[in-house]
Amino acid sequence: MADETRLPADIDAQPLVQNAAALQRVLREYHDEIEREQRMPPALFEQLREAGFYKMVIPRSLGGLQVDPLTYLRVVELLAEGAGSVGWNLGNGGVGQLVTLGLPDEGVDEIYEKRADTVIAGTAVPGGGKAVPVPGGYRVSGRWQFGSGCQEASWMLGSFQVIGDDGQPRRHPDGGSLYWRGVFARAEAEIVPGSWDVTGLRGTGSFDWTVDDVFLPERRTMPQIGIPLENQWARWPGLTYQLPVQCWVGPHHSAVITGVAQAGINALIELAGGKQPRGRPVGLLCDSPQVQDAVGRADAILNAGRAYRTAMITELWNTLASGNETTLEQRARCRLASTYTADSAREAMDLVYRHGGSTSFKRESRLAECWRDLHTVGQTVTLAPEWYPIGGRVYLGMDPGPRLR
Repeated sequence: MADETRLPADIDAQPLVQNAAALQRVLREYHDEIEREQRMPPALFEQLREAGFYKMVIPRSLGGLQVDPLTYLRVVELLAEGAGSVGWNLGNGGVGQLVTLGLPDEGVDEIYEKRADTVIAGTAVPGGGKAVPVPGGYRVSGRWQFGSGCQEASWMLGSFQVIGDDGQPRRHPDGGSLYWRGVFARAEAEIVPGSWDVTGLRGTGSFDWTVDDVFLPERRTMPQIGIPLENQWARWPGLTYQLPVQCWVGPHHSAVITGVAQAGINALIELAGGKQPRGRPVGLLCDSPQVQDAVGRADAILNAGRAYRTAMITELWNTLASGNETTLEQRARCRLASTYTADSAREAMDLVYRHGGSTSFKRESRLAECWRDLHTVGQTVTLAPEWYPIGGRVYLGMDPGPRLR
């Protein structure tokens, strides 16, 4: 048996990663349908499921694959390179699954007893629902945003507050949080039509969703710890589940944005090899020194960010594998690596978009698609520039606040 305290020497040689690379052509064939229908086509969904992508982070004891974070991120990145919306939904869904592993054992068994590749949609962000306690659980009503993958999901993850007789929120007895997390059966949730009217990542189907006076059993609830979350799944054996949350949350979205940026670079390379710029009697776009410079710079910028992300996750993994605890400084750098990587991807994408000429803004062009998807990913709070001063406070010996522990 392989030493499970060691990361794979060659991530791209992992079978899951090779499967993701092989599916990129298929993703391109489905792209228009994904965008139009704002969901994964059923045939594509089954291919993704069959490949094992929906059980990457699930423990082997539950029938999952229990992969390391670098393998998981590379799969997400390659799928995002093929279709940004697919990468986003796989990345988001994996973190949602990790969150559900923090439920009581009875709740975990209910969700995963039939199949390890059960799809989770919803959000880990606090708020959205209100509940009243009843025997055996709660009755919950609420509305949540960003239900990415809700069309394929079996379960929906949302946060709520329990309201006492005095009309005030009650703290959770385990940890004192004002918020609970709950996992609702997808059949109990209603999708709000038209609530995902966006320019990029349309295919994620990140619609608002609601529940109305739904009974939520205690076994499918847990305290909401952290902003937006901390590792509440460390009871599962294996180094994968001992890693701090910074190795998953942030990196999962930065893998999407780097995949889309790579697709953008590839799109300019393909365009430059066949496009003759207007007003130039001879020569192709690739003959332009400015285009050559843009492609070289974009590749270097993008991969500098990717290397930083990989290096920090590897450092935290190796720290735990050696029997030590990670430091706040390490966790801060891992978190900042995600934001820096996203900024690197944005810079690379803007370079190649600018040099695509008028092709770049035509809706049907690959460059336009990548630009829309990338800048949509870049707006997520997990990659926001506010993480720089949070990290800076750590290095200055100051309290970084509740979002970084």
